Amino acid sequence: MCYDADATPPRYGAPVTTATGTSLILTSADGTRFDAYLARPGEPSGIGLLVLPDNRGLSGFYTQLCVRLAEQGHTALAVDYFGRSAGVGYAARRADFGELDNLMPHLGALTRDGLYADFDAALDHLRTVDDGVCRTVLSLGFCMGGRFAFQTAEPRFRLAGAIGLYGAPDALQGRPGPIQLAPSFTAPILGMFGGADEGIPVATVEAFDGALTAAGVPHDIVVYPGAPHGFFELSAHEFADAQADAWRRILAFARQRDLASHAGR
Repeated sequence: MCYDADATPPRYGAPVTTATGTSLILTSADGTRFDAYLARPGEPSGIGLLVLPDNRGLSGFYTQLCVRLAEQGHTALAVDYFGRSAGVGYAARRADFGELDNLMPHLGALTRDGLYADFDAALDHLRTVDDGVCRTVLSLGFCMGGRFAFQTAEPRFRLAGAIGLYGAPDALQGRPGPIQLAPSFTAPILGMFGGADEGIPVATVEAFDGALTAAGVPHDIVVYPGAPHGFFELSAHEFADAQADAWRRILAFARQRDLASHAGR
């Protein structure tokens, strides 16, 4: 598990523009309706971010994060994973929905095809916001969503970059992970991990780094010594420096990918 229901993302400095957010219901290619949350900046940078939550799905942490990103000029769209098993209306779900015993049937119902179809629908929406204001689109995920973000480096998603925080990169339950899928990646990757994350040993992070290098995928892998899984959270005051550095890297990576994607145009 990653963030509790009352978790709050850390802030990054002062806002550079105003931001507004709204809840949406999007429709996947198979007709599945799923929850999403869109935050728009008053003065858009031209960068859009698909925000992929942890294994609890869409929550207040991610709606707030979208607003924080929009305050820095970036359009942000977060999605819920459980439209097929739990329906829409994430905000009205029982308070214990995110407890592991209750969550497991919904996690077990997830499929690669269903998730990817939902990501496609969300990216289509993000690319058409305000008549295509997002000229550069990246993914940003956390925990399970970090793993998914790495996987969106595949060419089918047409992303300028993929950013993952503490996303498990190795195979899980016989399913290939980003380490195994690295040869299929084309988008540059920024990965950030906690050095004290018991679920993702540093050796596994190093294996991911090596797999990306071997595959020729541009990447930057960062390990914060002593930081646990989920360190990017406001109440984790002792890791404020790691949070600030992660924020700087996220925003710098997005700007760099925007410049690289549109150089000479």
